[in-house]
Amino acid sequence: MRKAKLLLVLLTFLAGCSVYGPPQTPKAAVVNEYHGVKVVDQYQWLEDWDDQRVQSWSDEQNAYARKKLDNLPGVEELREQVTKILTAQSVSYYSLCRREGKLFAMKRQPPLEQPLLVVMPSAQEPQSERIIVDLVKIDPGASTSIDFYVPSPDGSLVAVSLSVGGSESGDVHVYSVKTGEQIGEVIARVNGGTAGGDLAWTPDGKGFYYTRYPRAGERPAEDMDFYQQVWFHKMGTPPGEDRYEIGSDFPRIAEIKLEAETGSGRVLVTVQYGDSGRFAHYVRTLRRQWKQITDYDDQIVQATFGPDDTIFVISRADASRGKILKLTLADASLDEAQIIVPEGDDSIVSDFAGHPPIVVTSNRLYVTYQLGGPSEIRIFDLRGQRQAGPEILPVSSVGQIVAVGDDAVLYSNSSYIEPAAWYLFRPDEGTTVKTALVTESPVNFSDCEVVREYATSKDGTKVPVNIVRRKGVKLDGSNPVLLGGYGGYGINIEPRFSALRRIWIDHGGVYAQANLRGGGEFGEQWHKEGMLTNKQNVFDDFGAAMQYMIDAGYTTPEKLAIVGGSNGGLLMGAMITQHPELCRVVLSSVGIYDMLRVELAPNGEFNIPEFGTVKNIDQFRALYAYSPYHNVTDRTAYPSVLFLTGANDPRVDPMHSRKMTARLQAATSSGRPVLLRTSSKTGHGSGTPLTEQIDRSVHYHAFLLNELGL
Repeated sequence: MRKAKLLLVLLTFLAGCSVYGPPQTPKAAVVNEYHGVKVVDQYQWLEDWDDQRVQSWSDEQNAYARKKLDNLPGVEELREQVTKILTAQSVSYYSLCRREGKLFAMKRQPPLEQPLLVVMPSAQEPQSERIIVDLVKIDPGASTSIDFYVPSPDGSLVAVSLSVGGSESGDVHVYSVKTGEQIGEVIARVNGGTAGGDLAWTPDGKGFYYTRYPRAGERPAEDMDFYQQVWFHKMGTPPGEDRYEIGSDFPRIAEIKLEAETGSGRVLVTVQYGDSGRFAHYVRTLRRQWKQITDYDDQIVQATFGPDDTIFVISRADASRGKILKLTLADASLDEAQIIVPEGDDSIVSDFAGHPPIVVTSNRLYVTYQLGGPSEIRIFDLRGQRQAGPEILPVSSVGQIVAVGDDAVLYSNSSYIEPAAWYLFRPDEGTTVKTALVTESPVNFSDCEVVREYATSKDGTKVPVNIVRRKGVKLDGSNPVLLGGYGGYGINIEPRFSALRRIWIDHGGVYAQANLRGGGEFGEQWHKEGMLTNKQNVFDDFGAAMQYMIDAGYTTPEKLAIVGGSNGGLLMGAMITQHPELCRVVLSSVGIYDMLRVELAPNGEFNIPEFGTVKNIDQFRALYAYSPYHNVTDRTAYPSVLFLTGANDPRVDPMHSRKMTARLQAATSSGRPVLLRTSSKTGHGSGTPLTEQIDRSVHYHAFLLNELGL
């Protein structure tokens, strides 16, 4: 008996040692002072990736996490399920572009590791498509990805930005559409993980305008991810002879988009001030001069060329939900602008990173509207008269809209339970036809339904919660629930289809997604109520959504899991520290957790308009009050947490995940795991190879199901 007790004591002691737990993290206190407030940082040393100790620590944490995840019960069965779903012959098309009788598209074709760039005659003839760029042939290691592509006006050439390892640092290569061969010169540093990148061809296809980051020797090392400008390249000439166009007086954190007017040679430049949602617009006239038509304070959030020398713009001046104005290029004066579509009850979508919310054809405007999460297309003639629109799935999202001639358009549409398909709408006939560009799902959700319910936030704000559930679900608190959210940058969180969600549903799960303030689902005011010093509203909204799922009888805290990434990872960090008692599991990817030092990274400076800066005392106080890393409390029973990050992330420095992992591992008293899984060949998510997608998804599901006891 005595020996048994001694053995038990020994096992208990060993269980607390690093051989059974995560690798130990040394502390090295550093004191940073902000406005007279001294902040002690025990893990600031984990920020320096050039320090071999940091790399070793990361490798040890990663090895520990992967060993734990690989040995969870049922992981091999999960791997079989995930692999079957993600490698199924379920082709999908996205980022369509039409040129002179040719339809270009990105094509996902499992089990290929990376998408293909293809061209076909029309959306009804994918059987006639040809491959232009096959990334696996370019890079058998599958680490190269396409940032963006732009075909020339006649469709004979296509410029493609290629980057490696999820870095989003892209160089432009030009390919012959007919042969698929690379021709011409490579233009370096067109795309980046901070300000993105873009390109616009001249009407004759003999040259193009492009975004350009500084070259070596032009600026100090700390400025190389800033100061984006517009340059011009003539095909057949050395890049060293390229011509500067505009941008030398743009802000350090300028983010530039380009649009060329068909046939005329005019170019429209849209400049966003960081991630602020504030824009300036410039036009290169027919006299080859640059003319500014809007400034950052004009509240014009999108502009696009219209017919007959006009420009259509989305204005938020005295219109939080957006209105559409028409300007003539002759004067391009906002004072003389005509209101075409006034502000309504719903919000006109404006997403700088996505596809334009206004598509102009010869006689019509196609406008994407937000309905608090779901979206739809509305059609107006060029005088602003509303017309009948296409058919849309219930509780769904409209993706890209592509003009295909004769006022007809292609548009993508999907929901939580219906995979994406491309539809052809002909307004003169009033017909909507599903094309051959359809994603066939390897799983079926006919036994499920989607409902939209509402949580009440701390200040009384009604917060939509979209719930995917099996029909006939019992509201007796017995259901495991996975709840997601984002709430930032004015980004709209819309219904999206995921075949992998079937795994969760088959384990008795309910999936929910909240539309939080900070997004743009109800207009710019909704965004403003969740940014800068109002950021706590976002966390209160999500906390209310968690409580709603419990109070409505869907689940209990022991059966509730939450998930988010990037800005949604910040949300997860805030929930860990503010409401650890409300959930059992947290899945957080590429998240921001140290709000006092986030702006020190290149992309962090672009985020200042959204989050604020520690240099401003009021913003510092708000940041410090909710910063997840600084609000971890020792000896607190935290939920199970899986942090996921990519070593090459250009948007959120992986140091956030390292520091938050170390702090939580040292503080938690629950005995539940806090794991950090790092992918060495990926970044923020863009360009992730299929093999890594499978591996990541297996670990994600295995952790989630195991920690909930499913």
